[in-house]
Amino acid sequence: MFIDKVRDIVALYIDPPERAVVICVDEKTTVQALDRTQPVLPLLPGTPQRRTHDYVRHGTIDLYAALNLTTGMVTHQLTARHRAVEFKKFLNLIEKTVPANLKVHVVLDNSSTHKAPTIQRWLLGHPRFEFHFTPHFIIMDEPRRAMVRRDHQQWLRRGTHRSVKELARSITEWVGTWNDEPRPYVWHKTADEIFGSLAQFCQRILESGH
Repeated sequence: MFIDKVRDIVALYIDPPERAVVICVDEKTTVQALDRTQPVLPLLPGTPQRRTHDYVRHGTIDLYAALNLTTGMVTHQLTARHRAVEFKKFLNLIEKTVPANLKVHVVLDNSSTHKAPTIQRWLLGHPRFEFHFTPHFIIMDEPRRAMVRRDHQQWLRRGTHRSVKELARSITEWVGTWNDEPRPYVWHKTADEIFGSLAQFCQRILESGH
């Protein structure tokens, strides 16, 4: 089962089916609206920008993001809660972004939200959508991490937000900036290379005696 999942997802990344799109979905829950306890001191000649390392928290918001591997475009949704009903709304939003004549392959993790009865019923009513559940600790959906986790978290760490509304506005602006110059994700590693790396990792563990 594990091997089949890896080969299935890598095949989607390397050689997507014709007349179809591959979309990687990720969710970042409880994104915090953080404001520093002291104002950021600006960059001056001979003096670097200075900022405190402690924050005041002003609430949280949940972020859903979908990356189209071919175009690099991102679709996002911000919600106050993280339930199957919010995820279903996000699927409806994704559906609007994909031409009706294309099949939609969605790569996502094994969260219980993604397998809820309401989502199963939604899939029955939208047969062009097909879910591909990733082996989370091996592939980690690099395309999703490339957008949602790496660039976005660096941006969040640099920002300050005095309310959830201000945070939501900033995230939406950030996604808009990304979509102005989207970066398609190109996957290079084959399934066999992944298995080879895993075998080497396991061998090192055995040799270490842990």
